[in-house]
Amino acid sequence: MSLDSSASSWVELRMQAFQLFRQGIAASDPEAAVASALKARESDIAAARGVILIALGKAACLMTGTALRFVGDKLRKACVVTSRENVLDIEGIEVIVGGHPLPDEGSLEAGRAIEEAVRSASPEDLMLLLISGGGSALVCAPAPGISLADKVALNEALVRCGADISEINAVRQIFSRLKGGRLAELTSGAKTLSLVLSDVPGDDVATIASGPTAKPATGVSDAVIVLRRHNLLKVLPAIMRRQLDDLVAGEDRACASFDHVENVVIGSNAISLQRMMDSAKERYFTVIKAADWLNGDVSEAAQALHRLALVTARHEGPVAIVAGGETTVRVRGSGRGGRNQELALRFALLNERQPIRRPWVFLSGGTDGRDGPTDAAGALVDPGSTERMRRHGCKPEAHLRNNDSYPALATSGDLLLTGPTGTNVADLQILLMK
Repeated sequence: MSLDSSASSWVELRMQAFQLFRQGIAASDPEAAVASALKARESDIAAARGVILIALGKAACLMTGTALRFVGDKLRKACVVTSRENVLDIEGIEVIVGGHPLPDEGSLEAGRAIEEAVRSASPEDLMLLLISGGGSALVCAPAPGISLADKVALNEALVRCGADISEINAVRQIFSRLKGGRLAELTSGAKTLSLVLSDVPGDDVATIASGPTAKPATGVSDAVIVLRRHNLLKVLPAIMRRQLDDLVAGEDRACASFDHVENVVIGSNAISLQRMMDSAKERYFTVIKAADWLNGDVSEAAQALHRLALVTARHEGPVAIVAGGETTVRVRGSGRGGRNQELALRFALLNERQPIRRPWVFLSGGTDGRDGPTDAAGALVDPGSTERMRRHGCKPEAHLRNNDSYPALATSGDLLLTGPTGTNVADLQILLMK
């Protein structure tokens, strides 16, 4: 079958893949999730002297808007922090804009404002936290002596070396005043309810936004292991090396009681995956979940998905394969892109070398609508993608070597552009075969 004769099949499949992706995002809609959780806890709100509301993450504004309907005149103080593209007007409440994917001066302001709000709580109050992905960068409260530049340098080193989210948070939290459960320790024993949109494997609340209200699952020794594994001890800023040495020489901090804290996951990648599978079954004869959590190096993930596609292409009838998670990219070049764009480009190139013998499309996208430091959520490729790139003078292999997937995919018309979605439950992948 020629590329031109199968193009109409790709158009149909592309539309269906995009629809499934939007349904996956809708399954973790922050407004509906918050409303459901607070409706079940109206008695806790009524019993509180007052409510101190803190929202942080990419879905902070949407979550806050819903929560205010339940809190009413109990609200004593509110602090809302989100990324620039997710800012919404909330009457009577100032929204602080933090930096993402790297913290900035706004992140420092957010850290100070949250710390002030938490310290204002009394034991009779209800601390209501609304937490979503992105909070680790959007809120920055460095340990004493550590500067914003130090934190940015640490974050950049962790991301560029290919560390996964659990490893990154194990390191970040030991240099913070709020991460790793420290926020919960400042609440003066006030009942604390955290409603969490999960963007991490296993919905571990100690990892989401670096776990500000969760009992820490890792300590100093774990952070040292991560830094050694990725050869980062030598690149740590000097002040961080000194603090790390002091912490290693002593003991991990005694962990305070978390009996006053309830962490509730109200939306997750798993929920979104299930919604996509249920929807796909209405049209596809075979529906397969490739992984509960797709992680590891992006090149290995692309190879695993392509191998699965070659095997399942032998099945009778339409096939849908879905996955979700968060891969990592070892950055060696200076190009522009993100892990989802690189995954899609790698998949398209693998298909050139070993074609899938039927019409297909592959989508990989971030549920927040942003993949890396770009305006794309990811990409949606088909068997003609690499040919379209070359037809316009683009050499996709060279772009891949330079971590420069964005311009290559722009050339072929394969960028996935959704704009901010208001939620963040990691990434979703969809492979459809007709």
